[in-house]
Amino acid sequence: MNRNFRPRALALAGAAVLAAAGAAIPSAWAQVDAAKSSVTAVARQIGVPMEGKFKKFDATVAFDPAKLASSSAKMEIDVASFEIGDAETTKELKGRDWFDAAKYPKAVFQSTSIKGGAAGKYDVAGKLTIKGKTVDIVVPASYRQEGGVQVFEGVLPIKRNAFNIGDGEWKDTSVVADEVQVKFHIVTPARKQG
Repeated sequence: MNRNFRPRALALAGAAVLAAAGAAIPSAWAQVDAAKSSVTAVARQIGVPMEGKFKKFDATVAFDPAKLASSSAKMEIDVASFEIGDAETTKELKGRDWFDAAKYPKAVFQSTSIKGGAAGKYDVAGKLTIKGKTVDIVVPASYRQEGGVQVFEGVLPIKRNAFNIGDGEWKDTSVVADEVQVKFHIVTPARKQG
């Protein structure tokens, strides 16, 4: 039973990392409000959706909708902070076949460009590094300002095998699906006007 949870949790963790990385793109050189923000990942194990959450992540973002060329973001996620609700499975996910947290403690996203789309929608391109592998990704994100905060949300599908998340017997996608949906809700202080 533990093996059934392990792949699922890891896939979720990988997704969460991606989501968190892409999600935190916009803000006026502000730190993410971790208490109000969340990064979760949903993967399917034998067709059943499983969800997990990263408890620790940090980002520095600079975002101005009128100055996209100079907007940027960097996010780091503590992969050992991933939790899926089962202590034994959570521990497995930190191991070599999954995140190998002892060797690769951080997942990092660094934006390279931000392009606007329809009202409040943005495509954030950048490089995501997980478990020593760097992949170019584009994160679809929505943006809105609410009072004194900026809110960025979205869902990013990733392929866990692209990052070797779930090595060995877990590479088989018939048990744990390759695609992971990373959901993010990132809150930062609103940018200063002027």
